[in-house]
Amino acid sequence: MKPQIIKALLLFCILTTSAFAQEVLNGNPERYTAHNNGKFFVYWGGNRESYSKSDINFSGNGYNFTLYDVEAHDKPKGWTVDYVNPCRMTIPQTNLRVGYYISDHYSIGIGLDHMKYVMTQNNSVNMNGYIDLPAGDAGSVFNGTYNNVPVVLTEDFLTFEHTDGLNFVNAGISRIDDFSKYFGISNTDIVQINLTEGVYGGFLYPKTNATVLGKRRHDDFHISGYGVMAEAGINLTFFKHFFVLGEFKTGYINMPYIRTTYEGADRASQHFSYFQKMISVGGIFRL
Repeated sequence: MKPQIIKALLLFCILTTSAFAQEVLNGNPERYTAHNNGKFFVYWGGNRESYSKSDINFSGNGYNFTLYDVEAHDKPKGWTVDYVNPCRMTIPQTNLRVGYYISDHYSIGIGLDHMKYVMTQNNSVNMNGYIDLPAGDAGSVFNGTYNNVPVVLTEDFLTFEHTDGLNFVNAGISRIDDFSKYFGISNTDIVQINLTEGVYGGFLYPKTNATVLGKRRHDDFHISGYGVMAEAGINLTFFKHFFVLGEFKTGYINMPYIRTTYEGADRASQHFSYFQKMISVGGIFRL
């Protein structure tokens, strides 16, 4: 072991022992972690999603049709330095939240869940509606009236994904409870185990990548709808100020106005539920 590492470990032991001795001399004063009121927190991490099937309506000049029970999946990046690279942080699926404790147990916060939604290609789904495009349009090969007709989601017919972000901008309230004593932990200023739960709501601000009937895709961020979610998880806080947070989230998203192409009338609409797994790292402090 390198001398520098040994010195660092010895210094840590000395400081920890000194702090413990000081607490004994002072009659074991109240822990810093005993109260949260007035503290701020921030966390950053990654997520994975699964989505329910969704009915998606596409409409515009010369077409209006609905696809039923469309399947979708997320687009994980895996373990990568992109999570901490400021120039590439939006490439993986990420979570960011900033909050403030209004009491020892309750906090308010705002956040961004940057998820990704990809329609599963080449599946067969049922379709209702019509397509009536001019003969020169690439999508005119699909002209016809559809009444519960099976169609295959080929790329020349449709690609549809929110991969530059199924961005859920949200705000809400969370509760935290210290469960350390149930694990035999007495000094929560060293390690603390907390149970968290919360409810949040907000709006969807995606950048949708869609190619509908060969038309040029719309490629800008836009407000498309709203969402609500509930969450629960475990918060492990170390040395008063640093924590690791693992949570499960479930939510509902309704997007009645999704821009699909650069033709002004073209749009899509859908609603679905989702389940998210998240792990983040963060800090908690008092100004």
